[in-house]
Amino acid sequence: MNNRIATTAGLLAATALAGAPALADGHLTAVSFGTNWVAQAEHGGFYQSVVDGTYAECGLDVTIVPGGPQVNNTALMLAGRIDFYMGGHLDAYFAAAEGLPIVNVMASFQKDPQVILTHPDRVASFEEMASDDFTMIVQDSAVYYEWMKAAYGFTDEQRQSYTFNSAPFIVNTDAGQQGYLSSEPFAVERETGWAPDVWLIADAGYGAYSTTIQTLRPTLEERPEVVECFVTGSILGWYNYLYGDNAAANELIMTDNPDMTQEAIDFAIAAMLENGIVDSGDTLELGIGAMTEERMADFYEQMVSAGVLEDGLDYSVSYDLSYINQGLGLDLRPE
Repeated sequence: MNNRIATTAGLLAATALAGAPALADGHLTAVSFGTNWVAQAEHGGFYQSVVDGTYAECGLDVTIVPGGPQVNNTALMLAGRIDFYMGGHLDAYFAAAEGLPIVNVMASFQKDPQVILTHPDRVASFEEMASDDFTMIVQDSAVYYEWMKAAYGFTDEQRQSYTFNSAPFIVNTDAGQQGYLSSEPFAVERETGWAPDVWLIADAGYGAYSTTIQTLRPTLEERPEVVECFVTGSILGWYNYLYGDNAAANELIMTDNPDMTQEAIDFAIAAMLENGIVDSGDTLELGIGAMTEERMADFYEQMVSAGVLEDGLDYSVSYDLSYINQGLGLDLRPE
């Protein structure tokens, strides 16, 4: 971390965290945060604040509980076994529809990292893929594909089920395949030697926030100081991870996920920065973690139009903007 960022980070952390209520008479309060997958760079801001002491400075002893194919951290949060969960925009709306007390309090990602891969120069636009002679390799029940159908005219007939094997895409130049910004593009290039064209669905208009911090409404009501500290620490963590010295955080990520490599981490960080996944749009004025009423309403309307959600849902119970949009960390962004 350069001296300017380190100094500013310390000042901001001291200012923001000093304003939070004291926790447990000066002793660290243990909280747990369940992620949505195995440890990776997309979780870097949280790991950063664990290793550099930002959470501890606020009074929290944070344990990150990695997710994975056999882990249901949402269920663990609902059961009271973890305090926070790395969720998404839409699943909080689904929770509201089901009467579950899940609330989004911060959006780490302004853009959903879901992408469509195509062969180099095969199509010139996102719209061009919406053709019956072009195969879309997308997993069953993908909500974003319902949006793609409503917004661009993609069809069920052109969709082929994705089985998390890229071989069908690699051999078919007339196909697009779903992927995660830092995963499938990296894997396909390593396997084939050519870089696929990457179409970020968010840049085509899909308005979902991603990698949110979720908690339960009773936690908001009974322990608001814990929520404030965790959100504040996470915001600062993302600035320091993206723009400062992230070596210790990456080391902990690779400890939690032995299959992760520094090469993959570097690829992911570069992709997040280049595409404005964390820091773009509203965050340029409101700070990392931003969410707005306007965008909440717009995404809800997208989901109603796509037939994913019913009209008339009180989606306002699915988020709380009290802990964000205050410009925290803006001075940490390099000029």
